[in-house]
Amino acid sequence: MTRIEAARKGAITDEVRECASLEGVSPEQLSADIAAGYAVISRNSGRTNARPLGVGRGLRTKVNANIGTSKDKVSLDEEKEKLRVLDELGCDAVMDLSTGGPIEELRSYILNNTGMSLGTVPIYEAAVRAAEQKGSIAKMTPEDMLAIVEEHGRQGVDFVTVHSGLTLRAVERLKEEGRVIDIVSRGGSFLLEWMVMNKAENPFYSQYDKLLEIAAKYDMTLSLGDAMRPGCIEDATDRAQMEELLTLGELRDRALEAGVQVIIEGPGHVPLNQVEMNIKIQKEICKGAPFYVLGPLVTDIGMGYDHITGAIGGAIAGAAGADFLCYVTPAEHIRLPNVDDVRDGLIASKIAAHAADIAKGAPGALERDKRMARCRKALDWEGQIAESFNPERVRLWRSEIPPTDSEVCSMCGEFCAIRTVERALRK
Repeated sequence: MTRIEAARKGAITDEVRECASLEGVSPEQLSADIAAGYAVISRNSGRTNARPLGVGRGLRTKVNANIGTSKDKVSLDEEKEKLRVLDELGCDAVMDLSTGGPIEELRSYILNNTGMSLGTVPIYEAAVRAAEQKGSIAKMTPEDMLAIVEEHGRQGVDFVTVHSGLTLRAVERLKEEGRVIDIVSRGGSFLLEWMVMNKAENPFYSQYDKLLEIAAKYDMTLSLGDAMRPGCIEDATDRAQMEELLTLGELRDRALEAGVQVIIEGPGHVPLNQVEMNIKIQKEICKGAPFYVLGPLVTDIGMGYDHITGAIGGAIAGAAGADFLCYVTPAEHIRLPNVDDVRDGLIASKIAAHAADIAKGAPGALERDKRMARCRKALDWEGQIAESFNPERVRLWRSEIPPTDSEVCSMCGEFCAIRTVERALRK
């Protein structure tokens, strides 16, 4: 019995109680939202070491971080260090996007060495295998694609991105649209090439029922990918994007009928004034399903600083109702991120998610800010460091230019506003 099926029968499972306690919400309400498709708990039924990750209505805005190798750089040690940093800084979920080296070995390591929810994009591995074993991505078979999804489910992957909304009709719309950048989704590009070369429908769409059977077998959440997400501001909220979103709304309904949890993925590059609109359109078309956004990036020219452009969009998206933010690192559009990029990308997205939770009034969202304010008032530096997103950095920076007076900082020194006002008011 899947979580949705159990919830529809009125069962309040231990898993739901655990997740509700972590979120500060009612287990009865969380169970009802799972039954209705407004929320999911991402955890493969065969993975006992994973923390239950609640995503959706009334819950904290979650953050996912991507790691993984490429053919240009294969270092399992570096990917393991990235995972350690993500765990240390309190990341909610991690996706392994590997396309080079011992892909299965890294995935197994992640599954066995973290309690974070793990996501993958199975078409990546299917494409890599086809290129290596058959000489071409186009030589993949539908059975190859579904077999990889099954393999990931059997290993314990908690959620998988599948670009089921990329249909032949959507491809025709793309041709008509005349986009500046056609497709920037790597998984979407693999599938489009396969569809064009084979003159056939996307197997993740034409065999969606089989995909649902696999997901239900492992209670694995389907993350319906946005192959048509805009890759530049000029393409934002166009017909190709909307065409795919309408299909994703239909697929959401079919997933819920089959008892499969589903989240919807969204853009992409979106100008500031269109971010809230995109969230509201998705929530309407997909009937309140949890929404997972990449950024969104609010300008195209932030290369080297795209963790900032993504965090700006993420905060607005989260405040408008997005439930899950995929981090963007400073290395986006440039190279495979290193450990420092991963750290900076995660913290930027965590700040965005927290700002969104304050705006949404998420349970307990303000408590940490209240503690920080009181620590600042008291000039309690250890308290301030503890409440920060990166205590290690704060402690390091404070030590680099130590103040003469340990109660203040080296920027204001003896002219500290807090201490000056307190001294004046005591007279």
